[in-house]
Amino acid sequence: MKNIPNLITCLNLLAGSFACVMALKFDNYTGAFIFIVLAAVFDFMDGFASRLLHAYSKMGAELDSLADVVSFGLAPGCIVYSYLASYASGNSWPLLAFLLPVFSALRLAKFNIDTRQTTSFLGLPVPASGLFWASFIPSIHWIAGSFSIYVIITGIIVLLIVFCLLMVSEIPMFSLKFKNLKWEDNQWPFSLILIAVLTFAIFFSLGMLLLGVSTTILIYIIMSLIKSK
Repeated sequence: MKNIPNLITCLNLLAGSFACVMALKFDNYTGAFIFIVLAAVFDFMDGFASRLLHAYSKMGAELDSLADVVSFGLAPGCIVYSYLASYASGNSWPLLAFLLPVFSALRLAKFNIDTRQTTSFLGLPVPASGLFWASFIPSIHWIAGSFSIYVIITGIIVLLIVFCLLMVSEIPMFSLKFKNLKWEDNQWPFSLILIAVLTFAIFFSLGMLLLGVSTTILIYIIMSLIKSK
């Protein structure tokens, strides 16, 4: 029973690996997104299983971080690289995409030794960054018609740098961990959930569900910045 959480974590890692294949071999960004979402589900389930079974271990914590580097760092990096490389054949600047796994690893290493991040976060959580890129790149065709490809590529690179810096920053980011269900104790998480439901409903009605995911994560970042002030 004590190995069940580690098994679930391995499924997280496996899903992240499949996302890399979907992005690099098949240029299938939607498929890569699906596997990253699966990785996020397994990432939640391994923590839930460890609490339910009281199966905590240092190995499990380290394995979880290693899996997250692949699923929410390397896999999104592969998605961004594949997309940028399709417009820059022979150029090396699309390799900037692999700053995502580098800064994800730095973020997770910092998190593992930081005792301040028990009920909230300092810096952007790696899964949030990974889900943003996994949903944003497949959604670009919805906005590509309004801008030149050079503007879009420049925007991607700027966002890439911003997200890398956010992951290793000291900016407080609230978590979705609930100690109780009282509104006064959980105003920010409840507000985000309500906004997320509304955002998904709007984008779903427009046929742009993936863009709703990335928009929700941007809203989470903005709300955290407002709360920290």
